[in-house]
Amino acid sequence: MAAPRRSQQGTEGQATPTEQSPTGQRTSVPCPNHDRPPAPVDTSEEPKPGQRSPEPLPIPEEPVGGTRMGECGLVVPSGADAPPAGDVTAASWVLSDLDTGDVIAAKDPHTRERPASLIKALLAVVVIRNLDLDEQVVGTQEDAEQEGTRIGLGPGGEYTVRQLLFSLVMRSGNDAAHALAVKLGGVDEALEKMNALARELGALDTRAATPSGLDGPGMSTSAYDLSLVFRAAMKHREFAEAVATKSIDFPGYPGKAGFKVYNDNKLLGTYEGFLGGKTGFTDDARHTYLGAAERDGHRLAVVVLRGELNPAPVATQAAKLLDYGFALKADRAAPVGKLVDKAPDAQPKPEGGLETETTDAATADGTTAIGPTADADRSAFGSYGVPLVAAAGVGLLVALVMWLRKKRAKAARAARMAAQG
Repeated sequence: MAAPRRSQQGTEGQATPTEQSPTGQRTSVPCPNHDRPPAPVDTSEEPKPGQRSPEPLPIPEEPVGGTRMGECGLVVPSGADAPPAGDVTAASWVLSDLDTGDVIAAKDPHTRERPASLIKALLAVVVIRNLDLDEQVVGTQEDAEQEGTRIGLGPGGEYTVRQLLFSLVMRSGNDAAHALAVKLGGVDEALEKMNALARELGALDTRAATPSGLDGPGMSTSAYDLSLVFRAAMKHREFAEAVATKSIDFPGYPGKAGFKVYNDNKLLGTYEGFLGGKTGFTDDARHTYLGAAERDGHRLAVVVLRGELNPAPVATQAAKLLDYGFALKADRAAPVGKLVDKAPDAQPKPEGGLETETTDAATADGTTAIGPTADADRSAFGSYGVPLVAAAGVGLLVALVMWLRKKRAKAARAARMAAQG
């Protein structure tokens, strides 16, 4: 695919990501579904009798991942064309670099959608962090009766956590999701762990309402958030191996022999350099997809939400986006945003001057990041010999720049909210 170039006219049928204000300053166009997904088409999200539907998740004051991640419509590098409108019709998508965390291009990155089975990537990370993969799980009738796609767990069947994890990712088994959730302490406990992990990663648009991705009250995510989750998951060898596995032998249960479980990802083995991915579908979420591929030393990931099988299956649309991303990489296009490493309130605060955090913190892949050394905590007045005037000048300059950026971001958010009414 040739490197994208900017055209003289907008792409037909695509929303323009920015507009010019009367003063000539670029402002964001109002976003669709800025606080919650589109209205459900069925009763799957109705709360149980006596319960209330959860309120929408708060909207961060500043877009997670950078100012441009708060834009709507297409968000592409300066000087680059968007993908051809006829190739990709999904409502929301994000292209990112798995290694650097750069967001290469996007469409409505923080628009709130439903994940369908892509939320299983979040469950998978919780499982890898909390369970021994060689531990045994005994299947139950409740596992076997889960709605939607099932692997074929049966009551009395004996499975390892690893086998359930692989079938969860490869074939999107809702029965496997339920069995793993129970192993984590029960469905409610599993959801608490999943939502805590989402907050830790900075996925602030995300609320898991079911472990499997079946629609439920308050279910929410975004293409940006699932890019964070996918990147965190791919740092775990077990997850990366699972999404790349074509088939496994799976145990039977009393009265049924063992069988093979096959990976349902259409790009596995057909798209050059494909590393693996995950599919999803519900009536409310529509078709969802995530996947990654490696070419020329770059590992790119794509997340596609609320897609339809028009003009092509969502996996094919994802392949077109990956082609587009690799072309942008070859053209050395500047990134439009960044996948954060952890929640924004845990990110370094440049406006904090010379202060540094001294406590250790858990990173996205579950390892521990060691806090600064004693030398790193010393003041500029100490043995480093940095002149007071120079230190104060740098601190004031950084604080001024960050204050101006924060003020512009708040103004843009206020404009979007006002336009939404």
